[in-house]
Amino acid sequence: MLKQRILSAIVMIAIVCAALFLFSPFYFTLALGLIVTAAVWEWTQFPRLKIVWRFVVTSISLAVLFVWIFSQANYLNAGRVFADYAEPLLLVSVIWWGVALGLVVTYPKSANIWGNSLILHIIFAVLTLLPFLIAVAALRLENYNIDSLHGIQLLLYVFVLVWAADSGAYFAGRKFGKHKLAPKVSPGKTWQGVMGGVITAGVLAELFIYLAGDNFFMHGNPLNLTALSIATVVVSVLGDLTESMFKRQSGIKDSSNLIPGHGGILDRIDSLTAAIPFFAYFYFFWL
Repeated sequence: MLKQRILSAIVMIAIVCAALFLFSPFYFTLALGLIVTAAVWEWTQFPRLKIVWRFVVTSISLAVLFVWIFSQANYLNAGRVFADYAEPLLLVSVIWWGVALGLVVTYPKSANIWGNSLILHIIFAVLTLLPFLIAVAALRLENYNIDSLHGIQLLLYVFVLVWAADSGAYFAGRKFGKHKLAPKVSPGKTWQGVMGGVITAGVLAELFIYLAGDNFFMHGNPLNLTALSIATVVVSVLGDLTESMFKRQSGIKDSSNLIPGHGGILDRIDSLTAAIPFFAYFYFFWL
């Protein structure tokens, strides 16, 4: 199992690097759209749709995303990311994760409202996955016309921040974990683990901001960037817990078996679907 996980991780890293460094903005966003479409396919398990309706919902999502991205091709290649509606959609995403916190905290009672509602599941999927696509593209294309690699570094900063926090939470939880964070949703997570992740993220953010210098980040100052980085890690935990809640309610362990040893697309991006839109909204429109 460990060998399988390592090989799968190597392949995933190679694919991500190829998309980041080799694809034009338009083709990068198209590839991102395919990932979101795969996540939609996995999401259709949550409301327990029959296989034919899962295909219908996923196909419609693919068609809508392709047409939308294709219509924006010239803007994307010019370094502009859905400029007319990026800010309101990212704001809606921030609000959604506030609502998701309430759903997680009150679970399983909250499932009485959304558990058997196809409409709410569709709304939750849109609010989770569409802002994720927009935020990833926006970070990737920041300052693109002046420095085409700048956005890659910025996006990888958020990725590494969340991944490092996950590692810090894992080791801190194993060593010191005693108090469960959300036992009805994810019994393995502890408050001590979360604190370990937050501390790891804070140290990493301070170190990166210091080494990168004043010219790397186009917005904010070291203090509020560090605060935003720590808040982003906290929100990433909510993304993980929310997907765990949906899976628990649906009685499934992994969102799929697409990635050997790692589960599905949603299992790999659950933390990022919360963290990246949150970071992007406050980075672009508040700092």
